[in-house]
Amino acid sequence: MDDLMDVIVVENLEQDEHRHLNNIQRRPRDPFAILSERQFINMFRLSKALTQYLIECLTPHMRPKNRETDLDIKTRVLIALKFYAGGSYQLDIACNKYLDISQSTVSRCLAEVTGALNHPDVFNEWVKFPHNFEKLNKTRLEFYNQHGFPGVIGCIDCTHVAIYPPNIEHPDYPEYLYVNRKSYHSINVQLICYANLKILNICARYPGSTHDSFIWNHSNVQTLMRNLHQRTHTDYYLLGDSGYPLRSWLLTPVEEEPA
Repeated sequence: MDDLMDVIVVENLEQDEHRHLNNIQRRPRDPFAILSERQFINMFRLSKALTQYLIECLTPHMRPKNRETDLDIKTRVLIALKFYAGGSYQLDIACNKYLDISQSTVSRCLAEVTGALNHPDVFNEWVKFPHNFEKLNKTRLEFYNQHGFPGVIGCIDCTHVAIYPPNIEHPDYPEYLYVNRKSYHSINVQLICYANLKILNICARYPGSTHDSFIWNHSNVQTLMRNLHQRTHTDYYLLGDSGYPLRSWLLTPVEEEPA
């Protein structure tokens, strides 16, 4: 009997040691300390300095660490950035040795960080359309210096951001509205950028089936550009593709005549 008890005790000790080693091996490592600058950018799409700055900006708008088992704010932001960069939980986060986190925790981090990014104090610092002629002229000059195209203050286009299918029975936003022309569920997001690729304006309120021109016709920037031209400020333009209507304030490609 004593020999049997000794065997059980030894097996338990071996199992505990194995679990302990697994925990050590699976403990996430700090990507700031281990990854090179290039590796860090490949994983998170931002430099270390910019990521650190972003963490500092988001910290006042995020929940502090309350328990020993809580993730710190830096880790929560990195989890969100990794998801934004790859768009896939299973491959990009769960099996990542730097961010070895459960799926439910990833979901909570995404919700919190996304909410902090959309806080007006943060969002308006990064995304803002020129609101006076001094800024409009500076933006126009930067575009001309880089591309030689006079009068342009930005380029406009839409992109489809894939989403999980919403509730079919929703009274205002039924599921079918979010199916885009490529047959997957999305939000059709309108973006306006200027010469250095900085985003000037975002409109992310319309489902995937909405046409680009409809979003543009109901945007605040369209009203602003139209008012500028109606008040004789006719030397400011946006550039768009053939999906947009040609206007004096929105220039689209010129179709070549057949030979």
